[in-house]
Amino acid sequence: MEAGADALGFVFAPSKRRVTLEQAQAIIAQLPAHIERIGVFQNEAPERVRATVEQTGLTAVQLHGDETQAYMTGLFSKWSRSPRIGIIKTVLMDDNFTSRLAALAQNPESIDCILFDSGGGSGKRFDWSKLADAVARNNGLPGWKGRFIIAGGLKPENVGEAVRTFHPWGVDVVSGVEREPGCKDPEKLKAFVAAVRKAEQ
Repeated sequence: MEAGADALGFVFAPSKRRVTLEQAQAIIAQLPAHIERIGVFQNEAPERVRATVEQTGLTAVQLHGDETQAYMTGLFSKWSRSPRIGIIKTVLMDDNFTSRLAALAQNPESIDCILFDSGGGSGKRFDWSKLADAVARNNGLPGWKGRFIIAGGLKPENVGEAVRTFHPWGVDVVSGVEREPGCKDPEKLKAFVAAVRKAEQ
């Protein structure tokens, strides 16, 4: 928060970085209202996702599993919340990413943003040329709504290049600003955010 980030992620999916409901509640209670609070889930039952959102005050969910279009469309369809809960869908940058991206583009109403990632919390950067080609081919793709996030292997040394190359809606970092798994390094965080702000200018 002190580093100037616009959003914080809370991992509820199976992970060494997973947080409990109580831990998330304690952290979120201290956040300023303008900070986005994003819960990370993977193939979780819809009712569990909704309950977690209600109990913690999440503003968006990030889905990293095999969630279907029907799952995403129905997740918050019966909620009359304002503002609505955002849905971010992860697309892994593997050999099949183009087909998954095309499927999302055909149903743009089901999501608010796409996140491109290497997958598995590996901390490895994917081949940016693959995404550059996809962006060039699908410029203005309805399913993106002009919003996509770059993740995977980002760190203070290369995030500026990612921002200048793709002009994404956001960037997502985990291992690139950690002192050790699950423990953030304040100086790396500050350097990361500073690099992003510089690249945005």
